[in-house]
Amino acid sequence: MTAQDATTRSIDPPEPDLAPGEMIARATALRGALRERQDECEVLGRLPDATLQDYLDAGLYRIMQPRRFGGYEFDLDTFLRVTVELSRGCPSSGWVFGLMATHNLIAGLFEEQAQVELFGDGDFRCPLSAIPAPALRVDGGYRITGWWDYSSGCDVSTHFIGATVVSTEPGGEPVDTRFMAMRRDQFRIVDNWDTLGMRGTGSRRVVVEDLFIPEHHTVPSPNPARTIVEFPGRGLHPNPMFHGSIGSLLISEPTAVCVGIAQAAIDDYIENLATKHQWGPMSPKRSQLPVFHGLLGEATAYVDTAEATLHQVAQIWTERARRAMETGEPVSDEEDRRLILIEQQIVQLASKAVETIFRTSGSSAANKGRRIERYFRDLNMVRTHVTLQFERTWENVGRMRLGLQPEMPF
Repeated sequence: MTAQDATTRSIDPPEPDLAPGEMIARATALRGALRERQDECEVLGRLPDATLQDYLDAGLYRIMQPRRFGGYEFDLDTFLRVTVELSRGCPSSGWVFGLMATHNLIAGLFEEQAQVELFGDGDFRCPLSAIPAPALRVDGGYRITGWWDYSSGCDVSTHFIGATVVSTEPGGEPVDTRFMAMRRDQFRIVDNWDTLGMRGTGSRRVVVEDLFIPEHHTVPSPNPARTIVEFPGRGLHPNPMFHGSIGSLLISEPTAVCVGIAQAAIDDYIENLATKHQWGPMSPKRSQLPVFHGLLGEATAYVDTAEATLHQVAQIWTERARRAMETGEPVSDEEDRRLILIEQQIVQLASKAVETIFRTSGSSAANKGRRIERYFRDLNMVRTHVTLQFERTWENVGRMRLGLQPEMPF
């Protein structure tokens, strides 16, 4: 392909007139089917084929994809609302969507030639792992032999983006960090995902052996010495979202999943209260007892606050992205981390709701295979994610507000 081909290549989205509200409605309509497939998803340890086809038919993975390359370029709030709805149907299935779909925006930050090659016919599904593997700089690019764990959705992906630490000689000192994109036929998958929760996410290990990655299939990545990076394709698309901050964008993914799980738990709790007796068939239904009215109200308060705050995060993120595009000044590291603080507190609110519901649903709700049991496992599994350890973010933001350097990435 010539340079001229690269600068003129474009792909129309499947439905050029599709609106964000219709996309959200499609996700909402899938909720029942996803809920029915929860057991299948968990047993398979990956997204069921029928669910993947539903996602493709609805165009879900194109939400934040550049319009020039077959996407819809909908805003962050649309992505988050869709993630909540899918996760409300099935936490693992929502995770496989949420932990991949914003990476279409990340691919839109690579240089133009790379975007032409990566997006191809417009079907782009890509996990990303920020835990770096070693890469060796060579003529024209890099060679990698290594692996990345927690590659959610790799079984149903078309590509993968992995973080790397670059050296100029084998075993040498690091000189750079970069994100590197590769096709599905360039890596293999090792099934090492056997966990308490989120069992259906397929968050397995991606392995490459002496793989050559051309320079233009890489971009700079944040590191402790360089938290704000300049991406070569940032100005290629006119939408301000391509100027948004990366850390809070990526952490919005699991945050939205947690809100969806908490909404699902409330759905199940209402059914529980309406059908179960307090002590046995001679006792009143739980829905008749004031104590459960209060508990349902408490859980609702947590989730409604979490969801409202999630939409506010999307608004703040988008406003800052627009400001960065207009002024040329990137979103600051402190601004990004303080938005991450809010996202982490959203997760805490969702967790309080699920814990309250699990504790008061009765012992039978903890039986294996019950939905409340799954939601409790899944949400607590999400909370172990390295980016959601709020104590670290508290410390880093506190240091920055005192004029000190942060000590950790998040």
